[in-house]
Amino acid sequence: MAAPGRVVVLMATLDGAEFLRAQLDSIAGQEGVDWRLVWRDDGSGDDTVSILRDFAARQPAGRVEHLAAPAGRVGSAASFLALLRHVAPGLAEGDVVAFADQDDVWLPGKLARAVAALEGAGPVLYSARQVLVDAALNPLGESEAVRRAPGFPAALTQNLATGCTVAMNVAAARLIAGSRAPATCQHDWWAYLLVTAAGGRFIADAEPVVLYRQHARNAVGAPRGFLRRGWAALRRGPGVFMGVLRANVAALEAQAAMLTPAARQDLAVVAEGLRGGPVRRWRALRLAGLRRQSWAEDVLFRVWFLLG
Repeated sequence: MAAPGRVVVLMATLDGAEFLRAQLDSIAGQEGVDWRLVWRDDGSGDDTVSILRDFAARQPAGRVEHLAAPAGRVGSAASFLALLRHVAPGLAEGDVVAFADQDDVWLPGKLARAVAALEGAGPVLYSARQVLVDAALNPLGESEAVRRAPGFPAALTQNLATGCTVAMNVAAARLIAGSRAPATCQHDWWAYLLVTAAGGRFIADAEPVVLYRQHARNAVGAPRGFLRRGWAALRRGPGVFMGVLRANVAALEAQAAMLTPAARQDLAVVAEGLRGGPVRRWRALRLAGLRRQSWAEDVLFRVWFLLG
C-alpha cells in the first residue's frame, strides 16, 4: 500500500518562465501530502527548463523527474497524456495523480482536499472551482459553480473538468492512460468524457483551490459569466465546436469496450444524429442529460447541433 496522501503531480510546460516559480513554490508548499513532480517541456525558448532544474536541485532526490520523451513539440494535451502514460504503470493503490499548469498558484490545501475526495472504488475524477486572478494575482472573481448534474452524455456538450484543478485516482489514471484521445480534444475534457462514459464518478468541488491566472497567453482561460462565455462561443462559431464533438464521438466509438452499455447506447444515438438529417438530430437532442450547464449555452448548443 502507498503512504496516505501520495500524489504524483504532472506538469507540461512551454515558455512559462514568467510565472513558473510561483507555481512551483505553491506545489512545494502543499500541506498534508507526499508529493512528487514529473514534468515535460514542449520546446521552451525561455528559462523554463532551467527554472525547473533549479527547483529539482533544491528538492530531495527523486522528488522531481524530467520526462524527455516524446521529442519535439506535441502540444499541451499530448504532453499531459504522455506524462500520464509514463507514470501510470508505477502507481500503487491509494496514489493520486494531479495535473498542474505552469502559471497558477495553488492554495496550500489543494492536494489534500483532492486526496480526501478521491476515496472509493472505480475510476474517480476530481475538479474544483478556482479564484480567477489577473497576471499580478489580483482577484477577478470565482469560476462558475456546477449547476446541473455532471456525467455522460452531458460531457459531450461541455467540459466541466478544469485542468489546473484536476486530480484522479489510480483506476481513472490507468483508464485514461490506456486510451487514445483525439488530437482536437484537451486532456482535461478527454479525462472527463472517458471517466464518465466508463461509469466512473466525477466530483465537482464547490470550494476554490487554485488562483487561476487570466493573461494573454492562457491556453484556454475562463471567461467570467454566461454572457462572456456565450459571446466567446459565438465568435468561435459552430465549426470548431462541431469538429471537436465529431472527433470525440468517433474516438469513443473506436474504444467502445471501455464504456458502459448505457453510454454506448447514448453514444450511438448522438453518432446517428451527427451522420443523419434533422429528424435523427432532434432525436439525439431528446436524450436525457445531453445539455449544457446554462439555458443560454444549451440553446446555442442545440442550434449548432441541428445545423452544424
